[in-house]
Amino acid sequence: MRQRPFQQVDVFTAVPYLGNPLAVVLDGVGLSTEAMQAFTNWTNLSECTFVLPPSAQGAAAGADYRVRIFCPGRELPFAGHPTLGTCHAWLAAGGVPRAEGAVVQECGVGLVKIKRHRGDTTEPTLAFAAPPLIKSGPLDEADVALIARGLGVARSDIVAHAWCDNGPNWRGVMLKSAEQVLALQPDGAVLAGLDVGVVGAQSDSNSTDFEVRAFFLGNQGLAEDPVTGSLNAALAQWLIGTGMAPARYVAAQGTALGRAGRVHIERDDSGTIWVGGASVTCLHGFVKL
Repeated sequence: MRQRPFQQVDVFTAVPYLGNPLAVVLDGVGLSTEAMQAFTNWTNLSECTFVLPPSAQGAAAGADYRVRIFCPGRELPFAGHPTLGTCHAWLAAGGVPRAEGAVVQECGVGLVKIKRHRGDTTEPTLAFAAPPLIKSGPLDEADVALIARGLGVARSDIVAHAWCDNGPNWRGVMLKSAEQVLALQPDGAVLAGLDVGVVGAQSDSNSTDFEVRAFFLGNQGLAEDPVTGSLNAALAQWLIGTGMAPARYVAAQGTALGRAGRVHIERDDSGTIWVGGASVTCLHGFVKL
Protein backbone atom coordinates (compact mmCIF):
# COMPACT_ATOMS: atom_id res chain seq x y z
CA MET A 1 0.00 0.00 0.00
CA ARG A 2 1.02 3.59 -0.55
CA GLN A 3 -0.45 7.02 0.02
CA ARG A 4 -2.37 8.35 -2.95
CA PRO A 5 -3.82 11.87 -3.34
CA PHE A 6 -7.57 11.91 -2.82
CA GLN A 7 -10.48 14.34 -3.03
CA GLN A 8 -14.17 14.08 -2.29
CA VAL A 9 -16.03 16.44 -4.57
CA ASP A 10 -19.65 17.60 -4.59
CA VAL A 11 -20.89 17.91 -8.17
CA PHE A 12 -23.66 19.99 -9.76
CA THR A 13 -23.59 22.48 -6.90
CA ALA A 14 -21.50 25.44 -5.76
CA VAL A 15 -22.67 24.86 -2.17
CA PRO A 16 -20.99 21.94 -0.37
CA TYR A 17 -23.21 18.98 0.50
CA LEU A 18 -26.14 19.96 -1.75
CA GLY A 19 -25.02 18.10 -4.89
CA ASN A 20 -23.84 14.57 -5.67
CA PRO A 21 -20.63 13.45 -3.91
CA LEU A 22 -17.80 11.67 -5.70
CA ALA A 23 -14.62 10.05 -4.41
CA VAL A 24 -11.59 10.70 -6.64
CA VAL A 25 -8.29 8.82 -6.28
CA LEU A 26 -5.90 10.98 -8.27
CA ASP A 27 -3.25 8.29 -8.70
CA GLY A 28 -4.66 4.91 -9.68
CA VAL A 29 -1.44 3.55 -11.17
CA GLY A 30 -0.77 -0.06 -10.18
CA LEU A 31 -4.17 -0.71 -8.65
CA SER A 32 -6.00 -3.82 -9.78
CA THR A 33 -9.62 -3.77 -10.85
CA GLU A 34 -10.44 -5.72 -7.68
CA ALA A 35 -8.71 -3.12 -5.48
CA MET A 36 -10.54 -0.28 -7.23
CA GLN A 37 -13.87 -2.04 -6.80
CA ALA A 38 -13.23 -2.85 -3.14
CA PHE A 39 -12.34 0.76 -2.33
CA THR A 40 -15.39 2.01 -4.22
CA ASN A 41 -17.63 -0.29 -2.19
CA TRP A 42 -15.97 0.94 1.02
CA THR A 43 -16.63 4.62 0.26
CA ASN A 44 -20.38 3.92 0.31
CA LEU A 45 -20.86 6.58 -2.39
CA SER A 46 -22.63 6.20 -5.71
CA GLU A 47 -19.36 6.42 -7.65
CA CYS A 48 -15.59 6.53 -7.23
CA THR A 49 -13.03 7.30 -9.93
CA PHE A 50 -9.36 6.51 -10.42
CA VAL A 51 -7.16 8.79 -12.52
CA LEU A 52 -4.52 7.21 -14.74
CA PRO A 53 -2.22 8.36 -17.53
CA PRO A 54 -3.91 8.18 -20.93
CA SER A 55 -3.33 5.13 -23.06
CA ALA A 56 -0.97 5.50 -26.01
CA GLN A 57 -3.96 5.66 -28.34
CA GLY A 58 -5.74 8.17 -26.09
CA ALA A 59 -2.67 10.38 -25.76
CA ALA A 60 -2.23 10.40 -29.53
CA ALA A 61 -5.84 11.59 -29.84
CA GLY A 62 -5.32 14.39 -27.32
CA ALA A 63 -6.42 12.86 -23.99
CA ASP A 64 -5.16 14.65 -20.86
CA TYR A 65 -5.84 11.72 -18.54
CA ARG A 66 -7.69 8.42 -18.38
CA VAL A 67 -10.31 7.63 -15.76
CA ARG A 68 -11.90 4.41 -14.59
CA ILE A 69 -15.35 4.89 -13.09
CA PHE A 70 -16.84 2.51 -10.54
CA CYS A 71 -20.11 2.28 -8.70
CA PRO A 72 -20.87 -0.30 -5.99
CA GLY A 73 -20.58 -3.71 -7.61
CA ARG A 74 -19.47 -2.75 -11.12
CA GLU A 75 -17.39 -0.57 -13.43
CA LEU A 76 -19.09 1.97 -15.70
CA PRO A 77 -17.92 2.95 -19.20
CA PHE A 78 -19.19 6.49 -18.64
CA ALA A 79 -21.00 8.57 -16.04
CA GLY A 80 -21.67 12.29 -15.97
CA HIS A 81 -21.12 13.53 -12.44
CA PRO A 82 -17.89 11.46 -12.14
CA THR A 83 -16.69 13.07 -15.38
CA LEU A 84 -17.17 16.62 -14.08
CA GLY A 85 -16.03 15.80 -10.54
CA THR A 86 -12.88 14.04 -11.70
CA CYS A 87 -11.99 16.92 -14.01
CA HIS A 88 -12.57 19.41 -11.18
CA ALA A 89 -10.30 17.39 -8.86
CA TRP A 90 -7.63 16.95 -11.53
CA LEU A 91 -7.53 20.68 -12.21
CA ALA A 92 -7.54 21.52 -8.49
CA ALA A 93 -4.57 19.17 -8.00
CA GLY A 94 -2.56 21.08 -10.61
CA GLY A 95 -3.52 19.29 -13.81
CA VAL A 96 -2.72 21.32 -16.92
CA PRO A 97 -4.71 20.52 -20.07
CA ARG A 98 -2.91 20.20 -23.37
CA ALA A 99 -5.40 22.51 -25.10
CA GLU A 100 -6.37 25.90 -23.68
CA GLY A 101 -9.92 26.10 -22.33
CA ALA A 102 -10.72 22.40 -22.67
CA VAL A 103 -9.88 19.07 -21.06
CA VAL A 104 -10.05 15.73 -22.87
CA GLN A 105 -10.91 12.71 -20.74
CA GLU A 106 -10.37 9.13 -21.84
CA CYS A 107 -12.81 6.59 -20.40
CA GLY A 108 -14.69 3.43 -21.35
CA VAL A 109 -16.78 5.09 -24.06
CA GLY A 110 -13.73 6.78 -25.61
CA LEU A 111 -12.79 10.46 -25.47
CA VAL A 112 -15.04 12.99 -23.76
CA LYS A 113 -14.39 16.70 -24.19
CA ILE A 114 -14.89 18.96 -21.16
CA LYS A 115 -14.95 22.72 -21.56
CA ARG A 116 -14.21 25.33 -18.93
CA HIS A 117 -15.77 28.74 -18.55
CA ARG A 118 -16.09 31.30 -15.80
CA GLY A 119 -19.56 31.69 -14.39
CA ASP A 120 -20.82 33.32 -11.21
CA THR A 121 -18.49 31.26 -9.01
CA THR A 122 -14.76 31.66 -8.39
CA GLU A 123 -14.10 28.18 -9.76
CA PRO A 124 -14.45 27.40 -13.46
CA THR A 125 -17.78 25.81 -14.36
CA LEU A 126 -17.26 22.60 -16.30
CA ALA A 127 -19.42 21.02 -18.99
CA PHE A 128 -18.97 17.77 -20.90
CA ALA A 129 -20.05 17.02 -24.44
CA ALA A 130 -22.84 14.47 -24.30
CA PRO A 131 -21.57 11.18 -25.74
CA PRO A 132 -23.55 9.52 -28.54
CA LEU A 133 -26.50 7.42 -27.47
CA ILE A 134 -25.90 3.69 -27.69
CA LYS A 135 -29.62 3.07 -27.90
CA SER A 136 -32.44 5.52 -28.59
CA GLY A 137 -36.01 5.51 -29.78
CA PRO A 138 -39.25 4.65 -27.97
CA LEU A 139 -39.45 1.98 -25.28
CA ASP A 140 -41.43 -1.19 -25.71
CA GLU A 141 -44.98 -0.71 -24.51
CA ALA A 142 -44.53 -3.55 -22.03
CA ASP A 143 -41.64 -1.64 -20.43
CA VAL A 144 -43.70 1.56 -20.28
CA ALA A 145 -46.58 -0.23 -18.56
CA LEU A 146 -44.17 -1.84 -16.10
CA ILE A 147 -42.49 1.50 -15.32
CA ALA A 148 -45.86 3.17 -14.79
CA ARG A 149 -46.82 0.45 -12.32
CA GLY A 150 -43.45 0.70 -10.57
CA LEU A 151 -43.72 4.48 -10.29
CA GLY A 152 -47.29 4.24 -9.01
CA VAL A 153 -48.79 6.35 -11.81
CA ALA A 154 -51.36 5.67 -14.50
CA ARG A 155 -50.03 4.69 -17.92
CA SER A 156 -51.68 7.84 -19.30
CA ASP A 157 -49.52 9.96 -16.96
CA ILE A 158 -46.45 9.00 -19.02
CA VAL A 159 -46.71 11.47 -21.89
CA ALA A 160 -43.47 10.46 -23.66
CA HIS A 161 -40.77 7.82 -23.33
CA ALA A 162 -37.44 6.81 -24.91
CA TRP A 163 -34.28 4.80 -24.48
CA CYS A 164 -31.60 7.06 -22.97
CA ASP A 165 -28.70 4.61 -23.07
CA ASN A 166 -25.26 6.27 -23.22
CA GLY A 167 -23.38 3.68 -21.18
CA PRO A 168 -25.73 3.45 -18.22
CA ASN A 169 -28.83 1.72 -19.53
CA TRP A 170 -31.36 4.47 -18.77
CA ARG A 171 -35.01 4.26 -19.76
CA GLY A 172 -36.48 7.78 -19.83
CA VAL A 173 -40.11 8.70 -19.19
CA MET A 174 -41.76 12.13 -19.08
CA LEU A 175 -44.64 12.81 -16.68
CA LYS A 176 -47.21 15.58 -16.92
CA SER A 177 -45.54 17.90 -14.38
CA ALA A 178 -42.58 18.42 -12.07
CA GLU A 179 -44.97 18.17 -9.12
CA GLN A 180 -45.91 14.66 -10.16
CA VAL A 181 -42.22 13.74 -10.48
CA LEU A 182 -41.54 14.97 -6.93
CA ALA A 183 -44.51 13.04 -5.52
CA LEU A 184 -43.30 9.65 -6.80
CA GLN A 185 -42.86 6.80 -4.33
CA PRO A 186 -41.58 4.01 -6.59
CA ASP A 187 -41.90 0.30 -5.88
CA GLY A 188 -38.45 -1.29 -5.95
CA ALA A 189 -39.83 -4.79 -6.40
CA VAL A 190 -41.55 -3.78 -9.64
CA LEU A 191 -38.65 -1.72 -11.01
CA ALA A 192 -35.94 -4.24 -10.04
CA GLY A 193 -33.29 -4.42 -12.75
CA LEU A 194 -34.39 -1.24 -14.53
CA ASP A 195 -32.52 2.08 -14.59
CA VAL A 196 -35.33 4.63 -14.87
CA GLY A 197 -35.03 8.38 -15.42
CA VAL A 198 -38.11 10.51 -14.86
CA VAL A 199 -38.57 14.11 -16.04
CA GLY A 200 -41.38 16.63 -15.77
CA ALA A 201 -41.70 20.27 -16.81
CA GLN A 202 -41.68 22.92 -14.10
CA SER A 203 -44.38 25.55 -13.74
CA ASP A 204 -43.74 28.96 -15.27
CA SER A 205 -43.01 30.43 -11.82
CA ASN A 206 -40.07 28.11 -11.15
CA SER A 207 -36.44 29.16 -11.64
CA THR A 208 -35.62 25.86 -13.38
CA ASP A 209 -37.22 24.27 -16.43
CA PHE A 210 -37.46 20.58 -15.53
CA GLU A 211 -37.40 18.31 -12.47
CA VAL A 212 -35.47 15.05 -12.87
CA ARG A 213 -35.26 11.91 -10.73
CA ALA A 214 -33.13 8.81 -11.34
CA PHE A 215 -33.91 5.35 -9.93
CA PHE A 216 -31.66 2.29 -10.18
CA LEU A 217 -30.84 -0.97 -8.41
CA GLY A 218 -28.51 -0.31 -5.46
CA ASN A 219 -26.92 -2.56 -2.86
CA GLN A 220 -30.03 -2.43 -0.69
CA GLY A 221 -32.61 -2.53 -3.46
CA LEU A 222 -34.00 0.45 -5.34
CA ALA A 223 -31.85 3.56 -4.92
CA GLU A 224 -32.14 7.16 -6.08
CA ASP A 225 -29.22 9.14 -7.43
CA PRO A 226 -29.02 12.75 -6.17
CA VAL A 227 -27.88 14.34 -9.46
CA THR A 228 -27.12 12.35 -12.60
CA GLY A 229 -24.98 13.69 -15.44
CA SER A 230 -25.33 10.72 -17.79
CA LEU A 231 -29.12 10.69 -17.49
CA ASN A 232 -29.41 14.45 -17.99
CA ALA A 233 -27.16 14.20 -21.06
CA ALA A 234 -29.36 11.54 -22.61
CA LEU A 235 -32.57 13.29 -21.61
CA ALA A 236 -31.29 16.46 -23.28
CA GLN A 237 -30.53 14.62 -26.51
CA TRP A 238 -34.02 13.14 -26.47
CA LEU A 239 -35.97 16.22 -25.36
CA ILE A 240 -34.15 18.79 -27.49
CA GLY A 241 -34.06 16.45 -30.46
CA THR A 242 -37.84 16.00 -30.38
CA GLY A 243 -38.63 19.65 -29.64
CA MET A 244 -39.90 18.97 -26.12
CA ALA A 245 -37.19 21.19 -24.61
CA PRO A 246 -35.45 24.39 -25.76
CA ALA A 247 -31.83 24.38 -26.85
CA ARG A 248 -30.83 25.81 -23.48
CA TYR A 249 -32.37 24.96 -20.13
CA VAL A 250 -31.68 24.15 -16.47
CA ALA A 251 -32.83 20.94 -14.79
CA ALA A 252 -33.25 20.53 -11.03
CA GLN A 253 -32.48 17.18 -9.46
CA GLY A 254 -32.13 15.91 -5.91
CA THR A 255 -35.00 17.98 -4.51
CA ALA A 256 -36.75 14.88 -3.13
CA LEU A 257 -33.52 13.96 -1.28
CA GLY A 258 -32.92 17.38 0.25
CA ARG A 259 -30.31 18.32 -2.35
CA ALA A 260 -30.31 21.25 -4.76
CA GLY A 261 -28.57 19.97 -7.88
CA ARG A 262 -28.59 22.18 -10.95
CA VAL A 263 -27.72 20.79 -14.36
CA HIS A 264 -27.14 23.32 -17.15
CA ILE A 265 -27.90 22.10 -20.67
CA GLU A 266 -26.98 23.87 -23.89
CA ARG A 267 -26.93 22.80 -27.53
CA ASP A 268 -24.38 24.83 -29.47
CA ASP A 269 -24.47 25.88 -33.12
CA SER A 270 -22.72 22.67 -34.19
CA GLY A 271 -25.40 20.53 -32.54
CA THR A 272 -23.23 19.39 -29.64
CA ILE A 273 -25.10 19.19 -26.36
CA TRP A 274 -23.13 20.35 -23.32
CA VAL A 275 -24.00 19.19 -19.81
CA GLY A 276 -22.53 21.34 -17.07
CA GLY A 277 -22.59 22.65 -13.57
CA ALA A 278 -20.50 23.74 -10.64
CA SER A 279 -18.34 21.47 -8.45
CA VAL A 280 -16.76 22.03 -5.05
CA THR A 281 -14.11 20.05 -3.14
CA CYS A 282 -15.30 19.02 0.33
CA LEU A 283 -12.41 16.77 1.42
CA HIS A 284 -8.83 16.47 0.26
CA GLY A 285 -5.85 14.49 1.52
CA PHE A 286 -4.48 11.00 1.00
CA VAL A 287 -5.75 7.42 1.05
CA LYS A 288 -3.68 4.28 1.58
CA LEU A 289 -4.20 1.89 -1.31
